[in-house]
Amino acid sequence: MHGPEILRRFLQVPSPVADKYGNHWQYNSRSDRHSKVGCWGIAFDLLQSSTLLRRHVEEAKVVMGVNHTLTDFGTGRPKKLDLVIARPNGVIPKDAKTFAGLADLYGVQLTGAEQHALSALPPLHVSDVGAVLIALEAKAAMTAHVKAKPRLHDELNSSHLCVHGSSKQALAIAYVQVNAATEFVSSVTNNFSLAEQPARVTKHKQPHDALETIQKVMEIPRRSNNTENGFDGLGITVLDFKNDGGPVRLVEGPPAPKPGDVFHYGSMIIRMANEYDTTFANI
Repeated sequence: MHGPEILRRFLQVPSPVADKYGNHWQYNSRSDRHSKVGCWGIAFDLLQSSTLLRRHVEEAKVVMGVNHTLTDFGTGRPKKLDLVIARPNGVIPKDAKTFAGLADLYGVQLTGAEQHALSALPPLHVSDVGAVLIALEAKAAMTAHVKAKPRLHDELNSSHLCVHGSSKQALAIAYVQVNAATEFVSSVTNNFSLAEQPARVTKHKQPHDALETIQKVMEIPRRSNNTENGFDGLGITVLDFKNDGGPVRLVEGPPAPKPGDVFHYGSMIIRMANEYDTTFANI
């Protein structure tokens, strides 16, 4: 599985886009760069794990939508999803962007092996979306973990409700990124130029803060069939970084989910590939 390592490597390089104070952040809560690349990594792993999905891409039966707004049919409520894989809505334009092209657009750094794997995939086009088959939503809790818990729960809960309110058959996937660092330089509390004054550093009580957040995420409903409410897949990646331009580490031991755990990233990918293969075999 490549997604978590791609995300770690991406976050290690501060954004080339500065905030209004001239600061370049690895993680900025007002930006969606971590969400986009997190979801890109999931799609990359799903494409390698599902033979059926690759065939559907090759046959132009599916396209990709980015920041796609989905509407709950029952309530009329809209929800913007980070990334979706869906049936095309009309003819795919000849000049449509591709999934591989998004890697360049987002500034995703790939190893030689990852680039080879990407080149071997059929071109998945970014185009107008019809019926959604897979909906991806990524959220992060990098600091102020206690305050983040209600937001995480509410935002994710509203996501799967909207996805399945639009289509019971669609697969809703949540990807949560949690920081286990003891110190963090927040873009919210450092609302000034870091070139002109020292950074304000937030202290975390670890591993307690990360574990509490993970336990809250684990309370979010999950479903095992399309008559239930909840996410079809839910993966958690734990990172360790200060957000000061320094290294980003993937946490593989506690409090991160163990390999084989239902919340482990690899388990999520395997489950979602299998669900896609069984749910959409006849499209």
